[in-house]
Amino acid sequence: MADERLEGWWLRAIAVLVAPRAVFVALRDETHEAVEARQEPIAAIAGLAGIAGVLGTPVARQLLNDASFSNALIPVWAFFGGVVYALAFYWLGGGLIFGAARRLGGHGSWRRARHLVALASAPLALSLLVFWPVRIAVYGTDLFRTGGDDYGRGDTIFGAVYFAFLAWSVLLLVVGVRSVHGWTLTRAASAVALAAVFPALIVVATAV
Repeated sequence: MADERLEGWWLRAIAVLVAPRAVFVALRDETHEAVEARQEPIAAIAGLAGIAGVLGTPVARQLLNDASFSNALIPVWAFFGGVVYALAFYWLGGGLIFGAARRLGGHGSWRRARHLVALASAPLALSLLVFWPVRIAVYGTDLFRTGGDDYGRGDTIFGAVYFAFLAWSVLLLVVGVRSVHGWTLTRAASAVALAAVFPALIVVATAV
């Protein structure tokens, strides 16, 4: 039975990209068996999404500006940086969604909110498998240094595609909040917007 539950959640981890509502509704089951069954798939999604996220940062575009940083270190940096990103996104993002939902009258645990956030990052995890290999193949190491060939119209297009993956994840987050709480679209979007206030303030403060 445990193996069947685990297999079911691996399938749901894929299905969340095409039929998200049913997958998010399944998060309402917070029994010990259900939580254990979805831990591995959710950890895998969060890890892949974390690596994709760290590759999309300005820091990644400047790694090879440092002559002491070799090409071989890029995958190592991406992996460990991705782990840090995944942990921050999973725990802090889950906490923000949990707090925002509670503020709007929602119920459920912080653990469920964390699982919801991780599942919503599935498009980012997908981008690591289908988007980043193409972008790296096109630009090679120029992608990780300034002044290379990774600028111009082509890079703008790649950037737009990456932001589409990000937007897809945000949309899934709204769908997830709506599904687990049984809310209207407006209420779910309000919860996501409320959760985004704190990160947005940090971004603004660091940009000034």
